[in-house]
Amino acid sequence: MAYLFTSESVSEGHPDKIADQISDALIDNFLAFDPESKVACETLVTTGQVVLAGEVKSKIYLDVQQIARDVIKKIGYTKGEYMFDANSCGVLSAIHEQSQDINQGVDRQSKEDQGAGDQGMMFGYATNETEDYMPLALNLSHKLLQELAALRRESKEITYLRPDAKSQVTLEYDNDNKPVRIDAIVISTQHDEFADEPTMLAKIEKDIKEILIPRVIKNNPQYAHLFNDKINYHINPTGKFVIGGPHGDAGLTGRKIIVDTYGGKGAHGGGAFSGKDPSKVDRSAAYATRHIAKNLVAAGVADEILVQVSYAIGVAKPMGIYIHTYGTNNVNLTDGEIAKKVEQLFDMRPYFIEQRLKLRNPIYSETAAYGHMGRKPQTVTKKFTAPNGEQKELEVELFTWEKLDYVDKVKEAFSL
Repeated sequence: MAYLFTSESVSEGHPDKIADQISDALIDNFLAFDPESKVACETLVTTGQVVLAGEVKSKIYLDVQQIARDVIKKIGYTKGEYMFDANSCGVLSAIHEQSQDINQGVDRQSKEDQGAGDQGMMFGYATNETEDYMPLALNLSHKLLQELAALRRESKEITYLRPDAKSQVTLEYDNDNKPVRIDAIVISTQHDEFADEPTMLAKIEKDIKEILIPRVIKNNPQYAHLFNDKINYHINPTGKFVIGGPHGDAGLTGRKIIVDTYGGKGAHGGGAFSGKDPSKVDRSAAYATRHIAKNLVAAGVADEILVQVSYAIGVAKPMGIYIHTYGTNNVNLTDGEIAKKVEQLFDMRPYFIEQRLKLRNPIYSETAAYGHMGRKPQTVTKKFTAPNGEQKELEVELFTWEKLDYVDKVKEAFSL
């Protein structure tokens, strides 16, 4: 029977995403100058105020206030009328030394024996319904907001946009679990004050339908067939949206974990990613399970795969690996037998995850908006400056967990 499925996304100017981006900028700066840094950093943003809290073990001292302001400025909160401005907001730091009780469970005399930074379970997911092996509804939700942000920065076609925005896409699937069309699109975007509300609502709706949507279709032609004249649009459905960002709603690190992962498809272990160095398996093992799932689907083991791994704090070897193929298995093995082969192919001890995916590099700021999964692997050069004037220029690989570098090994292991 045909059914509907919905996913949402939020923009880089959404309060929770501001918090995520500040936390991950701190991670990057600590790792740039001390790759062995241990960091767990939370951020709160509200009207005119940023609060930083967490635990750090590092050899480098950073100007965390300036790092936060730089992130806020880059996002676009640069006007006093937003009631949250990079140059004038208060930044309070309550960051302190990491607990030795926690650290002793992670650090070991031999790095290979490094323990997990916490207990818990992590999930990775992949599906072949899109080219990047991601759920389609989430992909479209992200792309709507990425294009909206690009329009905001260009300031040519739509000049009234402010940084805060949300999107939501509902897809219709057929009896074979294939997406056939977009049923509904929700866009809520913050905007400047208009002279009168009816004109404002009509203008925003017209611009979204006639400028944003065609731009999304043009830049993503593989999805053009899903758009149709029967889509139910809900554009700024509450009406006026001038008050937004941290002035309209407080933001916290780690409150958009479904936006960060698979949009409600698959599963989520519950742990957030942003603000955590890779010794925290909430982050590193979630990336590693995505890497496994994507390579398995790309190799043809199944059309859709969920991978779970679980840990005990301070213990290197995971409690176990679980595989679920949703009945799309293409090999003559049970899901349990597939899991056994995965265990042999991928070393899931924390140190080996860090090494395999090159996670002790400053690669996290780019993950903190528009999803941690399904992004394009690339090599970039990044520059960092410490308060003492020391500068670092590093060439790093972004989104290494999205690489299809294990496909051949998987095919060999499964005789594909």
